[in-house]
Amino acid sequence: MIVKALRNGLGNIIIFVDFLTRPAKMKRSAADQADVERAAAALSLYQFRACPFCIKTRRTLHKLNLPVTLRDAKNNQQDRQTLLEQGGKIQVPCLRIDEAGGTTWLYDSKAIDDYLQERFAAA
Repeated sequence: MIVKALRNGLGNIIIFVDFLTRPAKMKRSAADQADVERAAAALSLYQFRACPFCIKTRRTLHKLNLPVTLRDAKNNQQDRQTLLEQGGKIQVPCLRIDEAGGTTWLYDSKAIDDYLQERFAAA
């Protein structure tokens, strides 16, 4: 009980610090941003709100100005079940990438951030 309260308290502190230190959003022309938004529509991030690795990934999304759908794999049972059944395991953060060739589940915050930087930083 005490450990859970401590974890929740620290999670909320981390979220607050993230809010205070959030990087500026990338600026793009309206046409380029529309292209990015169309591409980002195929992405979903399965995450826990207070997970430090998820916060790191959400910071990258914010910095790159990517409107990606966030899925709460902790509190939303349907999202959690989808992550388990289709992704193969309950591990966050996990980026679901829906492309013409199928669906890819990308785990690990560093791999996700590298993918997002490579695909959207120059756009």
